[in-house]
Amino acid sequence: MAYELMDRKIMKSMLRGTAVVLLSATGLLLLAGCREDMQNQPKFIPLRENEFYADGRSARPRLEGTIARGQLEDDPLLYTGKVNGQEADQFPFPVSAADLARGRERFNIFCAPCHSQLGDGNGMVVQRGFKKPPSYYEPRLLKAPVGHFFNVMTNGWGAMGDYSAQVPVADRWRIAAYIRALQYSQTGNTPTAQQVAKQEPSQAPAIAPRVAPKPQPSATENTEAK
Repeated sequence: MAYELMDRKIMKSMLRGTAVVLLSATGLLLLAGCREDMQNQPKFIPLRENEFYADGRSARPRLEGTIARGQLEDDPLLYTGKVNGQEADQFPFPVSAADLARGRERFNIFCAPCHSQLGDGNGMVVQRGFKKPPSYYEPRLLKAPVGHFFNVMTNGWGAMGDYSAQVPVADRWRIAAYIRALQYSQTGNTPTAQQVAKQEPSQAPAIAPRVAPKPQPSATENTEAK
């Protein structure tokens, strides 16, 4: 009798445990199906068809006369490099030593592969066969307003594509300032040199000097050497 009572208790305990497991699993399944707040969100999926509108598109056209937040380009000088439709020879903000350092960094990343770190147009991709860009020390570019360099970076020029997607507006101006500093370091005379060159000696970032090409021996010298 004692063994029979024990077996009954064990069976009841096992049945209760099984029932608890089944109830818990059922509850979890029911809870998983009640996620209306996360699974059925009242939103439009980009590029997905939407029957709510007559044209069937979820993406709505921009309302006329509206501008997205953060896209109000209300400073022509800052965003176009021009004043009254002409390329400006002034900066939209004071150029500091930190701006020049940032401009040098961005220049070496985006511009130096073609223009070289010296700005003479003999970058590494040019040495490998790409079309050579003009040197920044040509009279035409020495006289060019600083807005010209911003405009070229923004819209492209000749074989050079635009860099408006890769380089933010402020960094384009910093690169233009660094180009002016490069020009000033070699010639001491550019239209806006005083705007970027009047830095304290302890604060001004180092500018790589232009290296003159090594002279090649003439044919006469080669003959005499032999």
